[in-house]
Amino acid sequence: MTSSQNDRSEAQRRDPAPSRLAYKAHRLWLTPVFRAFLRVGLPVFAILMATGWYLANPTNRYAIGEKLTNMKRSVQERPEFLVKLMAVEGATPVVDNAVRQILPIDFPISSFDLDLERMRAEIMKLDVIEDADLRIRPGGVLEVALTERQPVILWRHDGVLDMLDAGGHRVASLLDRNARSDLPLITGAGASDAVPEARALLDTVGPLRGELRGLIRVGERRWDLVLKSDQRILLPTEDPVAALEQVIALHQAQDLFGRDLSVIDMRNPQRPTLRLGDTAMKELRRMNGFEIEEVSQ
Repeated sequence: MTSSQNDRSEAQRRDPAPSRLAYKAHRLWLTPVFRAFLRVGLPVFAILMATGWYLANPTNRYAIGEKLTNMKRSVQERPEFLVKLMAVEGATPVVDNAVRQILPIDFPISSFDLDLERMRAEIMKLDVIEDADLRIRPGGVLEVALTERQPVILWRHDGVLDMLDAGGHRVASLLDRNARSDLPLITGAGASDAVPEARALLDTVGPLRGELRGLIRVGERRWDLVLKSDQRILLPTEDPVAALEQVIALHQAQDLFGRDLSVIDMRNPQRPTLRLGDTAMKELRRMNGFEIEEVSQ
């Protein structure tokens, strides 16, 4: 064999082309996803495996939980997060005392341990409270700002005397009418649902306000006005204010309530009806009897 032939056979044996496996491995290494997996995914996977193995031990989990709890408490109990007292604003002494009883807080306490929404919900259960706003002021003060309902009328029902606000919401109960003699009185089933209409009538009653004993809700649909002289004004279901204005105008023109009348029936405003009192009825009967006797003679 010649030297040239030997060189060609040696070159064939030393072929620099990679093998199929080496070629595929090289191509895989050049893939961005594979390289990212080796750089990031594989270390993360190893860390997760090690963490899972560590947390599989209940003792280790308990120790970590205790450590985190201690760290959390150490932050929450720092002086700047402590609430030292509660200030109730806009409340009467009775309501102030009631709020403190339903919120028995043991001060000092961390602000993180105060559920302000739950506390507000508890306060709003009091009938007298219209609105409540809770916030923690600088200096460790829990401020409870209250808006109380203002009673404008009394409602007598089922042997109970309740104070109602302008919307008919119960404020509180009374044991004695004289305790709030300044408030007008309503009674009857469904009267609390018609407080705005009752107030409109009270604003219209004008010169009769001092003579008014109260308003009676009849059939949950209309009002009767009762005066101290036991005279009664029967108002219609529709537009009772206009009917009452008509009665007031008639009184101012003819001193209607100075007469011996027991009932002024305005249920049909187009045909008002007057019912005489007992004395006037007796006198009327006497006069009619006298006239009959004169004719018979």
